[in-house]
Amino acid sequence: QVHVVESGGGLVQAGESLDISCTLSESLDLYSVGWFRQAPGKQREGVSCISYSGERTSYQNSVKGRFTISRDNAKKTVYLQMNSLKPEDTAMYYCAADDGKSFFSLPLEEADFAYWGQGTQVTVSS
Repeated sequence: QVHVVESGGGLVQAGESLDISCTLSESLDLYSVGWFRQAPGKQREGVSCISYSGERTSYQNSVKGRFTISRDNAKKTVYLQMNSLKPEDTAMYYCAADDGKSFFSLPLEEADFAYWGQGTQVTVSS
């Protein structure tokens, strides 16, 4: 069983930056990883995805140019760097992994990812 753990969430002001991380319990080499988020009262939505090779990335339109996804396989960790944060970015952020050596363009489908973390809260105040 693969365990996925998110970290790095917190409270920031609008315009500030925050980095969140996702660490797997085993080698990350063959996993594509996606970030999802769920705001109160809303459905969970895909934010970004990175292929197992790290060569391909995709982003939701609302975060393009502000968020950057990256990975460090040696640390078994995927990062989501979030800049110019807005109050509407406030949500629980979830990391999900798939070991099918696939790449997923946005919009992401939850069913494509077999392994999920518990989430990390990101709150952006205005």
